[in-house]
Amino acid sequence: MKTPDASPLPSAENLRRSLDGLRQLGQVEVREDGELLAGLIDPESEVREQGGRLLLNLWSRDASLVRRIEAVLAQTGDRIELAVQKFGKRRPGRLELRSRDVPLDSGRVTREQFRAGFRELLAGHFPDENVLSLTTAPDLKRSLSGNYARGVQVRGSQAYAAVGVPPGETPASTDAALVCALLWLDATREHNPKKRVAGVRLFLPEGRSAVTCHRLQALSRDVPIEVYECDWARGRLHGIDPRDSGNLESHLVPRREAERLRAEADRAGRALGLGEQDARSGGLETVVVPGTRAVSWRLRGLELARYEAGIVRVAVESGELVPAGAQPSLISARREELCRFRRPDPPDAHHPLYRAQAERWLESLILEDPARIEPRLDSRFLYAQVPAFSFTDRAVLDLLGATRDGRLVVLELKVDEDLQLLPQALDYWLRVRWHREQGDLERLGYFPGLPLADRLPLLYLVAPGLRFHPATETLLRFVSKDVEVVRVGLNEEWRKGVRVLFRQERS
Repeated sequence: MKTPDASPLPSAENLRRSLDGLRQLGQVEVREDGELLAGLIDPESEVREQGGRLLLNLWSRDASLVRRIEAVLAQTGDRIELAVQKFGKRRPGRLELRSRDVPLDSGRVTREQFRAGFRELLAGHFPDENVLSLTTAPDLKRSLSGNYARGVQVRGSQAYAAVGVPPGETPASTDAALVCALLWLDATREHNPKKRVAGVRLFLPEGRSAVTCHRLQALSRDVPIEVYECDWARGRLHGIDPRDSGNLESHLVPRREAERLRAEADRAGRALGLGEQDARSGGLETVVVPGTRAVSWRLRGLELARYEAGIVRVAVESGELVPAGAQPSLISARREELCRFRRPDPPDAHHPLYRAQAERWLESLILEDPARIEPRLDSRFLYAQVPAFSFTDRAVLDLLGATRDGRLVVLELKVDEDLQLLPQALDYWLRVRWHREQGDLERLGYFPGLPLADRLPLLYLVAPGLRFHPATETLLRFVSKDVEVVRVGLNEEWRKGVRVLFRQERS
């Protein structure tokens, strides 16, 4: 390859010295045609002559590379750019080696290594498609996370958006990838108007697709999404049929059991003044802690004390639970402190007791007067923190209620922007729908005396009006028409009194 600024080929010895000089300056990164080769961070190198040509061999613990050097395109003290020929390729490419003063962040290296492996997996399993624009760079404008790799698979005039989840991601991050896939599908369609973007392919670690497939049941049947589970270590993948794996069997905690625990806690707490009304607080809420046999006394959503196994413990400033019997004054001191800061007009609005557990505070205000959110709600029945368990995870519904004519209502609350508001709410909606179909709610003691209507539940997304994530509108376009979604926007200063600014049904 001849270029105007190419230099004559140096001797093998001179090039070896130049490469050694890069390593002495700092960590060496390697890029081929602009793409970081994450497996070759700080590589060992060898330059040798063969048939009058120079061959460059780079290797590390994770990868190796051999290229024939055609020309030196640029060289400075901390950078060498070469024109190279890859064996089996007709066109030459560019190989850049650069010394870095500051080593690459280990997280970025891991993401880049995954991206390279993801490209190889796509090329191996979809040989007739080209992979374009594969990146792990976050896109804040479109709320696309850098935790995943995303790209476009193209064959002729047809394309697929593709999202890959690394095997080291947490279960929560893995489940959140569905949102990234939908937003990437939307972005790919927008940026490729001349191609038919047939759908999106989501590649998940092996054994980690259950929650995603469950949530797919709430999406429109017109959403073209393919789900694959991948054994990244062996480079294998297999497609998942959501119809065969999309129903998470779950079970609700019987309401009778919750009421029995509350009565037991009430008897134990009465001697310590935990059942008394307080003129400043309006009284305490008693909530069965999801997933436990404990009952929590809370003041505007923040824990004051807890009952479990016959013992009442007080929540002290450090977060510990201290037996109340040993120091009876602890309860009154803790209550005094909560009453001082857990109110609409505290002496310090930045105090941790004022700012902590904001969603639980909002929940407690809605429980006091559900009609603020929806006048049709039956105020006798609004259950908070309802646990629903499955074989893979545990879900806790914010609020579960019903209208006066017996239609179930799922309310999901947020006080800050949260990209996962809608998928989490759909998860709960699906569980409630399933339990209604099984007759579990009546059987387990929920809504006594209220005949439940044979209709799909309503889904309410409740947040301060300016705190709905901007991407929520895009995500709603993918939701099934069976799911009636109502967004309820509240005033920003809801602690001083909840006011509904708008109720917006999905068109």
